[in-house]
Amino acid sequence: MDSRGAALSPQWLVERIGGAMHLHIVGICGTFMGSLALLARELGYEVTGSDANVYPPMSTQLQQAGIKLMSGYAADNLRPRPDQVIIGNALSRGNPEVEAILDAGLPYISGAQWLAEHVLPGRRVVAVAGTHGKTTTASMCAWLLESAGLKPGFLIGGVPRNFGISARLGEVDGPFVVEADEYDTAFFDKRSKFVHYRPEVAVLGNLEFDHADIFPDLAAIERQFHHLVRTVPSRGRLLVAADEPALERVLEQGVWTPVEHFGSSDKGCWRLELERDDASRFRVAHRDGDGREEQVVIDWSLSGDYNARNALAALAVAHFYGISLDNGAEALSRFETPRRRQEVRGEVAGIQVIDDFAHHPTAIAATLGGLSGSSRPGRLLAVIEPRSNTMRLGTLRERLAASVENADAVWWYQPEGMDWSLDGVVATSPVPARCLGTIDTLVADIVAEARPEDRIVVMSNGGFGGIHELLLSALEEKHG
Repeated sequence: MDSRGAALSPQWLVERIGGAMHLHIVGICGTFMGSLALLARELGYEVTGSDANVYPPMSTQLQQAGIKLMSGYAADNLRPRPDQVIIGNALSRGNPEVEAILDAGLPYISGAQWLAEHVLPGRRVVAVAGTHGKTTTASMCAWLLESAGLKPGFLIGGVPRNFGISARLGEVDGPFVVEADEYDTAFFDKRSKFVHYRPEVAVLGNLEFDHADIFPDLAAIERQFHHLVRTVPSRGRLLVAADEPALERVLEQGVWTPVEHFGSSDKGCWRLELERDDASRFRVAHRDGDGREEQVVIDWSLSGDYNARNALAALAVAHFYGISLDNGAEALSRFETPRRRQEVRGEVAGIQVIDDFAHHPTAIAATLGGLSGSSRPGRLLAVIEPRSNTMRLGTLRERLAASVENADAVWWYQPEGMDWSLDGVVATSPVPARCLGTIDTLVADIVAEARPEDRIVVMSNGGFGGIHELLLSALEEKHG
């Protein structure tokens, strides 16, 4: 407390100590950790970080913010000695930098706990949770709040193009939107990250089995979601997708907060009805506790009914903070998808190369379904890297073939070290499919097949060996 009895902000502490405190982040190029680095810089910390995989857009953001990046993990990365270390959840015992931190007795903390202790106090936290759509929904929430002049803070697992950055502090006593991940917190804290956030509003967008490397079954994830539900105060709000059996099981475990459902069914007080098949125009109806209903039409540049549901959740968040449906609809008409969410990376000879983060069968199917619904002529060619831990384990392999039914053709990348073969997925594919084991052969095969007006959508939750730029360069060479 200061002399007036007010709580001391982290910024005050940095200034009071004299000189910037040195915060080192291990695993800094992950979407969550990189965003933490930006917040720490905004608070006045000197920030450094290390990572084994450095690729855009996060590496670009960090370098532009003046954050020193070190490639690989090593004890030397800890010189000069930092005041505190944040250890990412991808790091475990045996990592040389982790071992050096422990041996040196350096103070360390998880990213989620650091966020909870240094950024979130005093802010009105909006936590966006769910197996799919968190990044886009959180970006929409932040944009609607921004458009209403509320100057929200946010931490999002991607780069919202309306802002150009993945994180910022915002007003100290204002809303703060955080993408709330159910993945575990750190090697020393196996709770889901989102239990640290203590939100005023929680969005539960969907829930199905994922993260097979840490969860044995769906019930284990449902328990973690209920831990999040337990932290939402009675004055807050739970915004829950309708017709999601797993989420209903979560609520059946106990609820102490007003619940509002959203979706296409009549069950919820937030309801949408498509006016175009590709969901580029849809109607939203909101029914309040007294039975009064208001409606608005959303006409925007996005497609896919899953994006319409994401928008419905964001409108419900905005409404909680006093933003009218009309104002929310106007803001959505100017919303741009986050980077790596159906992002057009370039076009050569009428052939588009699109980047998307989809890496789960449900997300792959949703992305391809949304893109196939557009009126653009030409074929939809899918290129997929099964990179996530769940995919590499083969847990959901039986669903992969059906997930691409809306593509005209698909190329699967068999990454080195994956313990199972994609040959079975190719054999049962509902569309022409190929599997290749190197990026160079993959690029050559796709470019040989692509023709004007085609769209090549590349799906991966990683850098995929820079395949987007390689495709564009090869297309230029062929058609230039």
